[in-house]
Amino acid sequence: MDSLLSRRALLRGMAGAAGLAVLGRAAARASDTSLSLLGPGARPYPKLAEGTDTITQIEHIVVVMMENHSFDCYFGMLGRGDGYTLRHAVPTNACPGPDGRPVTVHHAASACQANFHVSQSWDASHRSWNGGRNDGFVTAPGNSRDAMAYWTGADLPFYWSLARTFPLCDRYFSSVMAQTYPNRRFLIAGSAFGLVSDPFPSPTDPPPRKPPAPSTIFDLLNAHGISWRDYFADLPTPGLFPYVVEDNPGKCVHLSQFFADAAAGDLPAVSLVDPESFEASEENPQDIRSGEYVAYQVISAVLNSPAWPKTLLVFTYDEHGGYYDHVPPPRAVRPDDIPPDVAAGDTYGDLYSYYGFRVPAVVVSPYARRSYVSSVVHDHTSILRLIETKWNLPALSRRDANASNLLDSVDFSRPPAFLRPPALVPAPPPSELPACLASDPTGWVP
Repeated sequence: MDSLLSRRALLRGMAGAAGLAVLGRAAARASDTSLSLLGPGARPYPKLAEGTDTITQIEHIVVVMMENHSFDCYFGMLGRGDGYTLRHAVPTNACPGPDGRPVTVHHAASACQANFHVSQSWDASHRSWNGGRNDGFVTAPGNSRDAMAYWTGADLPFYWSLARTFPLCDRYFSSVMAQTYPNRRFLIAGSAFGLVSDPFPSPTDPPPRKPPAPSTIFDLLNAHGISWRDYFADLPTPGLFPYVVEDNPGKCVHLSQFFADAAAGDLPAVSLVDPESFEASEENPQDIRSGEYVAYQVISAVLNSPAWPKTLLVFTYDEHGGYYDHVPPPRAVRPDDIPPDVAAGDTYGDLYSYYGFRVPAVVVSPYARRSYVSSVVHDHTSILRLIETKWNLPALSRRDANASNLLDSVDFSRPPAFLRPPALVPAPPPSELPACLASDPTGWVP
């Protein structure tokens, strides 16, 4: 019994202090090429067996990923974290327009994104980045001054309440300056495998890594008998690798099942929540408040679940959607030796060796740190590393092997600060919102 208790105490310590050390070493490796990088197969705790639960305080990890917004366009005016530069409470951040004159960030005239001209393509994103100057958002192909729009707490009351209550990550970057599918591939596989755009996968697509090497986090979870589900409305993220859906009947289920499982306290060990893509994901031309309401329902279901005392939820976005952010993406660890599938002259010097732009990210848990803003560099593979850290699973790629694990935002050394779920400002239901306009009343000014 004494040895068992000692081992449990050791694991708790590793989940706290050692967990912070893991992310510290990872950050150092990412920024210092003189340090050796960890590779695929590297476990967070090499001396422990694969599948060892090192974070016993948490039994459920929930990932809620929405679509297409930057940190600044949602939280630039929040007054918490690294947002806009203000002068007399007015933001001054700007990018040159087609005529060279500065286009300053501005409050969007509507929560409806109809007729917004923004692009998150590989080309547009890299021209927006402009080698780290972050000054091409207005003039990038497919973009306009709409890229400089932002929203406030009056538009997004639940999101602002969430970000003011729980740890806000102001250095959480998407994984690549590209569209949804490459970023979601990083989320579940640690690599885009050359993808830079959003082609629909074919049912005949083979696993991207040759078996028995695991291609996705779902393969690792299955190998160790760790339960998981993807709750989706129309497009399940595991479907980016069709074999995952085909080989795992009953693991990709309708979003409505999430609310039943949460209410019963029967969530699996790992849950991925995919909102409806065309009306409730927040991608343009949608009304962002429709997506906010879905996220409010999902997060509220977790807060009120019997499973809440042992849950950690990560709320984030797949990529920036073409919207401005003032923090240039830093260098990142290349996941593997597969180059992006673009012409040699169109890589912009980025071989998956830079992160994408910052996106909103909040860590929600009873163990979340109060009044905390995380400025540790995270990306979508940090979610992989969190899962790998909890169960001491091997990394899928060099990127997740060296990623932070998000544990700086929680504190397991003290009683949970949010054991009683806090009261958050609700999101208004879509039935109370005006219809998303067929055309933006402000018009499109390139």
